[in-house]
Amino acid sequence: MQIKPGMVVKSLSGHDQARFYLVVKTDEDFVYIADGKRRKLSKPKRKNPRHLQKTNRIIPLKETDTDRKIRRALHDLNYNAGTVAEQGG
Repeated sequence: MQIKPGMVVKSLSGHDQARFYLVVKTDEDFVYIADGKRRKLSKPKRKNPRHLQKTNRIIPLKETDTDRKIRRALHDLNYNAGTVAEQGG
């Protein structure tokens, strides 16, 4: 199964390692992800799909049309995983 817009993914490498993101869009070689806080919808992060781990969670993009809605959707994943405490914010 390919990574598609609306999927929740976990970053496996880079400065954002172990954080969860929402896939905003995809192209042939890259995936664009946002979390609503560090990476806004207006400027999503371009990431190689090999550096992402898919989850079973899918959030329809029409339900996450603002940064605030994305933060709320990902809040439990990022805070329960302890990643925010590790990164200081």
